[in-house]
Amino acid sequence: MRDSKIKTFIFTIIFIGLIFGVIGLFNSDSMDNQAPTISISDRIYWNQKSPIDLNISDNSSLQSIKAIISDSNTSIVILDKKIDEPKSSLELSLELPKGMILQRDKSYKLTIEARDFNLFGANVASKSADLIIDNKNPQIQIINQSYKITKGGSAVVVFKATDENLQNLYIESDGYIFKPTKFVKDGYWASLVAWDIQNPNFKARIVAIDKAGNKAVSNIGFYLQDRKYKESRITLSDKFLDGKIDELASQYAKNYSQLDRLAKFKFVNETLRASNEDIIRKVTSTVPEEMIDSFYIEPFYPLRNGAAVASFGDHRFFIYDNQEVSQSWHMGLDLASTAMAVMTTNNPAFVAFNDLNGIYGENIILYHGFGLYTLYGHCNETSVKAGEHIGPKHIIGKTGTTGLALGDHLHFGVLVQGIEVRPEEWMDKKWMKDNIYDVLNSAKKAIKG
Repeated sequence: MRDSKIKTFIFTIIFIGLIFGVIGLFNSDSMDNQAPTISISDRIYWNQKSPIDLNISDNSSLQSIKAIISDSNTSIVILDKKIDEPKSSLELSLELPKGMILQRDKSYKLTIEARDFNLFGANVASKSADLIIDNKNPQIQIINQSYKITKGGSAVVVFKATDENLQNLYIESDGYIFKPTKFVKDGYWASLVAWDIQNPNFKARIVAIDKAGNKAVSNIGFYLQDRKYKESRITLSDKFLDGKIDELASQYAKNYSQLDRLAKFKFVNETLRASNEDIIRKVTSTVPEEMIDSFYIEPFYPLRNGAAVASFGDHRFFIYDNQEVSQSWHMGLDLASTAMAVMTTNNPAFVAFNDLNGIYGENIILYHGFGLYTLYGHCNETSVKAGEHIGPKHIIGKTGTTGLALGDHLHFGVLVQGIEVRPEEWMDKKWMKDNIYDVLNSAKKAIKG
């Protein structure tokens, strides 16, 4: 009787073990019933030089990968890969076998097949994509451009860029990207460009890239006019540090109580300034227009009877205890007349920004189209709202002493796609005509034929 109980107990243990084993088997990777996932677009543009990148993944382990190119008559296997080591994900770069050339005017399919590992038969996935063969570079032709660009200044270029599969088009200058706008009709583009005053040299080139990765580059041959800007050595006084600087540091520095006089100044002049300028750059880098037919604005005179009290491009070096402790660039034109003087805009505009902005105080930014913005800093009052459209001769506010301003004045700036440029150019009617409007109008006539 006892032996019978022991046998029953042993049988029960074995039976339970078998049940759990079967459950474990069916829940294991080897019993995966989901097919692999193939990440590939439905349509692929290919120049036959760059590899086609794809990702294949599976819940368990991949067993094999196959890639097939086919047309209406033939199918050619360009990859047949067995996976020796267990992998749940695989990155592949497909290339054509040596000597194989696909024709641009024929229709092809790329099919990817993937199998995983399964005890009772592999799960198989298959995905096809239309393969568009394109090995032709985009075409770029410059129609017209400004003859010269001055260090810290602006210029314009009009060009034609054509490709049936064009994907990316931009103007590159020393790592900075300018977005061109369609001009007059499809296939033609125009853009303002700017020479950043902090770059000693300038070069610009138009870059066009199609969906297949074919790339064309055309250099814009501006005559480069160097310009010397003022350098100032400014001795910091304790009165200044304990006044405006302390006020701004207490408002914006999270560790204010741990900062001494000099640390507060460095925070305001470097950390806070960089943060404020980053906001300005983000606001003024946008070019919303899809197409323009023309561009014209009047010269800017934001402050009636305003006298310049500080110039654009002043490279300032700050001295404390006979040592240079920090530096900055003054990227605007300071204008002053009387306290709380009325500021107006000569041109219609969209109010892109109106808010407190650190060293700029109450800060207004207006958009005038074609990537051109104007900036108004240190305002005591503003009479516009962000998001509204205003007309010419509109009063936008009054000058003041907000931010890092010791006396009542307007900090007036002009920006081209996020880059600060010489305001004086955009206050000069002849310069605007010779360097911007005549170029655009001449190009427009040529485009219209």
